[in-house]
Amino acid sequence: MRKVLAWAAVVVLCTVPVFAGSTASAESVTATGRVVVFSTELQELDTWEAPEGCQKLPAAAHVLINETDEVVNTYGDPLCTTPGASVQPGYGTHVAPGTGSFSVGA
Repeated sequence: MRKVLAWAAVVVLCTVPVFAGSTASAESVTATGRVVVFSTELQELDTWEAPEGCQKLPAAAHVLINETDEVVNTYGDPLCTTPGASVQPGYGTHVAPGTGSFSVGA
């Protein structure tokens, strides 16, 4: 019984920041510049000019490059609720293919 209660506490503590973070990601910031995503050698780069709001990554996304003047936040789901890496302007990061997304701003 103690293990069940301990796991329940862990789930609650881990869930609260996710839901708290989801309200912050709803704020829309418009960036100057673009976000570029490399998927495979057989297709063109995906680009978002002055992105704002939550953007779903392509299914085969592999690398995200931040060419904006704002921080780009990556997420492990298509709705920008599961936090991933924060990418500073001029930097990039690997992203998990499949269901990720990104948003611009804090």
